[in-house]
Amino acid sequence: MSSTITTSSLGYPRIGRNREWKKLLEDFWSGKISEEQLRAGMSGLQLQHLKTQQQAGIELIPVGDFTFYDHVLDTAAMFGVVPPRYGYDGGEISLELYFAMARGSAGATACEMTKWFNTNYHYIVPEIGEQTPVLTANKPLAAYRFAKEQAGIEGKPVVLGLYTFLKLSKGFPAADLAAVAERFLPVYIQLLQELKQEGVAWVQIDEPAVVTGLGAEDITLLERIYETIASRVPGLKLLLQTYFEAAEPLEALLNLPVAGLGLDFVHDGGANLESIRQLAWPADKWLGAGIIDGRNIWRSDAAAKLELIRELRAFVPDGQLILQPSCSLLHVPVSVQGEDRLKSTVRNAIAFADEKLAELSLIAAAAADGQDRYAAELAENREALSLFRALPERGRGDVAEQVRRLQQLPDSRSLPFAERQKVQRDKWQLPLLPTTTIGSFPQTAEVRQARLKWRKGVWSQERYDAFVRKQIEDAIAFQEELGLDVLVHGEFERTDMVEFFGEKLAGYLFTKGGWVQSYGSRCVKPPVIYADVAFVEPMTVMESVYAQSLTRLPVKGMLTGPVTILNWSFVRDDLSREAVANQIALALRQEVEALEAAGIEMIQVDEPAIREGLPLKAEDHEHYLNWAVRAFRIATNPVKDTTQIHTHMCYSEFNDMIDSISAMDADVISIETSRSHGELIVSFEEQEYDKGIGLGVYDIHSPRVPDTREMTASIERALRVLDAGQFWINPDCGLKTRGWEETAAALRNMVEAAEQVRKAVGV
Repeated sequence: MSSTITTSSLGYPRIGRNREWKKLLEDFWSGKISEEQLRAGMSGLQLQHLKTQQQAGIELIPVGDFTFYDHVLDTAAMFGVVPPRYGYDGGEISLELYFAMARGSAGATACEMTKWFNTNYHYIVPEIGEQTPVLTANKPLAAYRFAKEQAGIEGKPVVLGLYTFLKLSKGFPAADLAAVAERFLPVYIQLLQELKQEGVAWVQIDEPAVVTGLGAEDITLLERIYETIASRVPGLKLLLQTYFEAAEPLEALLNLPVAGLGLDFVHDGGANLESIRQLAWPADKWLGAGIIDGRNIWRSDAAAKLELIRELRAFVPDGQLILQPSCSLLHVPVSVQGEDRLKSTVRNAIAFADEKLAELSLIAAAAADGQDRYAAELAENREALSLFRALPERGRGDVAEQVRRLQQLPDSRSLPFAERQKVQRDKWQLPLLPTTTIGSFPQTAEVRQARLKWRKGVWSQERYDAFVRKQIEDAIAFQEELGLDVLVHGEFERTDMVEFFGEKLAGYLFTKGGWVQSYGSRCVKPPVIYADVAFVEPMTVMESVYAQSLTRLPVKGMLTGPVTILNWSFVRDDLSREAVANQIALALRQEVEALEAAGIEMIQVDEPAIREGLPLKAEDHEHYLNWAVRAFRIATNPVKDTTQIHTHMCYSEFNDMIDSISAMDADVISIETSRSHGELIVSFEEQEYDKGIGLGVYDIHSPRVPDTREMTASIERALRVLDAGQFWINPDCGLKTRGWEETAAALRNMVEAAEQVRKAVGV
């Protein structure tokens, strides 16, 4: 390849093609392997990832993006940012302490976990107090040495930028951001100085927080950070990397004393290119052009990318263009190899991480050396995309007609909430502070094995249905014995809260190995929306009706909401996300009607991902929230006034969208608050919320079982700002990933806490 274009990767999936990363972690946590075995296994996986990128022809290979849990947690540990409750007294962070911060321990709750910008990846939120930052270990340096010694690779260390690290942290007032940055600058400088002394050429400094909108104070802080680094570590080439949206104002970022700037040309809405057209690109600045979609799985249109590169080369000095994915490939599966169940027309239009690196190398080579040399490969790209786009299921007339009729559908329930609340109280006769769970119960090895036998044809449909019914029977009896007020059927028939529905709706396809990391060792296999989405037949009625037949207590029907199904899927890229959400909402509307017709009159439509789809720039929030709320209401508003609609949201910041949550018009919403230590409650001190609400009283993502006293304190704090008549008691999320023993212990404590608070308020 010509030297005028360089190829780079911003990060590679950690989990391995067969989720080896997940197995190593879980084997270690369960005591099956030692720390030494864990580290050896992780080193082998890390080396494999490096060699894969090297073999794909990538020239600037990232090092330091590999982690044992989360890269933000790595940064906090590297700088000694450990909350006081862990008893840390200095020195390098042990693996035991590292995992305690992520997962909790017997003596301390886990650190808060929330979404990484608007993705479904969760990071561990650093808690910055009065700690004096120290460089406990130079992780990027160790990763650079490992790549050089083990694979002969001169890697590009990846460092989470100081501005973004602090923006993602908690524990200090926003007004103190600049002062806190001054405390951390010395350790950042030390880290970079050690990299320079080692002979590192390029360092990738990830600063995605700059795309959320920069005010004058933010620009001043960024100037202070990077001018200080430039003066203290001269000669080290820094690539300040942005992604997920347009970097604005681009002129301010171009003025920073860094060698290069990485921009996303996929998810920027064309704004980055437009800014470059209007500005004079600095003669001394490299451009890292993110041209390959790092967040979705569709193959790139090579011709369109080559045209983009042609225009960029008109602005960027020769030899200073770096082609790369739009962000880390952490957000896509590893390889399409093995996806032999997909029809070739669809499979040929898909690119996972390995395929994205290959197409990046091809496009870069064609741009540098001439398209004639790669005519066959480029023709194959055109043909594959043309066949895929022409599939008849991608343009169904009946779905288009349903969407056209959307404007004729009512946009609200027949009665406002205040009036619905009265008739629902009369109908359900629930006690004060009713107790319930979010939906799922433990997916044991027995449940997973039964599902696998059914999928492989070893078990008949009748045998599998009987097995599921027995699980439901046990779950109903279990909940009645605990004393819960509103029950669930347990979701034993469901692999995943989105995949389950995708399998039953038209317009979806499913991969065998399309796994991505969600949090920690938790991996999900997002379904793929490749065509028009449509209702086929009832999806949840059979299990819900059977569960309700076993008890006199109400049993909630359980659905996943349209925006979460959208946000947790890989979505076709030829329609707007709003248009696809409306298709899903119309399909779910028919399911809601089927449940109600079958006698299920508490229906939970979960939207845990509604917040993560929020655009990163404030000026775009209103449009997104308007159509997201409308999609939820399309799905849920046809029911009777006495039918109670619940929803659930988890692990996101909701303070800035309470009004939109209320506008969804669900009768009851449950929101996670356990890891955030009740901070969301502050929102209700400042903003009125008039509907039913459950603030999760314990963290299901940690194996720790909180005692009754701890849960009682959480409830009592919430009741300082919420009326007892609107408050529900529940865990903060589904219990699918927990074991039965800890589930039983935690729910017993939760029910007892509710009883104690009822007595305390005189009920």
